[in-house]
Amino acid sequence: MSKTDPTVLTVILNWRTPQMTLDAAEAAVAAMDGIRGEILIVDNDSQDGSFEMMRNAVARQDWPMVSVLQSGRNGGYGAGNNFGIRAGFQTMPDERPDYIYILNSDAFPEPHAISYLLKHMEENAETGFAGSLTIGDDGVPHQTAFRFPTISSEFEGAIKFGPVSRLLRNKIVALPIPDATCHVGWLAGASLMIRREVLDDIGLFDESFFLYFEETDLCLRAVLAGHKMTYVRESVVTHIGSVSTGMKTHKRMPSYWFDSRLYYFLRNHGRAYTVAATLLHLAGGSFARCREILQRKPASTPKFFLIDMALHGLKAACSSAGRKQRQITDPKGVPILNGEQS
Repeated sequence: MSKTDPTVLTVILNWRTPQMTLDAAEAAVAAMDGIRGEILIVDNDSQDGSFEMMRNAVARQDWPMVSVLQSGRNGGYGAGNNFGIRAGFQTMPDERPDYIYILNSDAFPEPHAISYLLKHMEENAETGFAGSLTIGDDGVPHQTAFRFPTISSEFEGAIKFGPVSRLLRNKIVALPIPDATCHVGWLAGASLMIRREVLDDIGLFDESFFLYFEETDLCLRAVLAGHKMTYVRESVVTHIGSVSTGMKTHKRMPSYWFDSRLYYFLRNHGRAYTVAATLLHLAGGSFARCREILQRKPASTPKFFLIDMALHGLKAACSSAGRKQRQITDPKGVPILNGEQS
């Protein structure tokens, strides 16, 4: 390798799955063979002995390119990865990495998966982010290439009605699994390579997201800045999915999902658009649930999903109104109503 070879910083975030994270790191070590760089495992303040276990295991394995770090707080997926990225920038001060590779702790790259991503990035300067084909441990491909969420996609995804889906087929968020390398809207973060200059341009993950929608937001910011998202079909990663989050076992959608969805729409589309998207989602979802009841089918959404979404939106609206009310004061903090002091 020459001094001009590109460098890759791989970040793996752990939350209470230390052995699986070590397995992911082992696969990454093999996939990084011949590539300059380092692998940082970040424990996101698991407080269950994960950090000590992984640090000791890495020392026994004698992986010189792997380090285990403690974030010190569980700020969520974006915050944990940001911690690893910033740490990597500090450990390579004379030569900041050319690329950052985000790998989930339940994702296992095949031997050439990272090389294929790197090769594509090196040969295609317009690509800011490159993602892999991910398959489950059952061999079934996962959908990891998407369109950005819109009002139309919110309605289509909620109503689950053939005629509507056909009418809005170009708005459906999940793209059919591509047969070849191609540009897409946004990419899932399970196996994602990012050009460092893009992060210099748009910034890191928005840490206001605790979990979910953070990579959607990051990809959108990159696209708006003129960078391409590329699905690299040759790069293959096995991905179990939702191990740390427990999403597969949730009977009820966690509140942080609603928080992230709301923040994504507000941040990127504004209040009026967000209200319209939520109302259409609720309308479509109500129609779908009525059809399921009439057809005596089980609910296709988690328990109380529509009620939770409606209450979450109402609570957010009331909180926003309350904040606005508190902000209407004079310089001494005296409330002002209708432009006049009360």
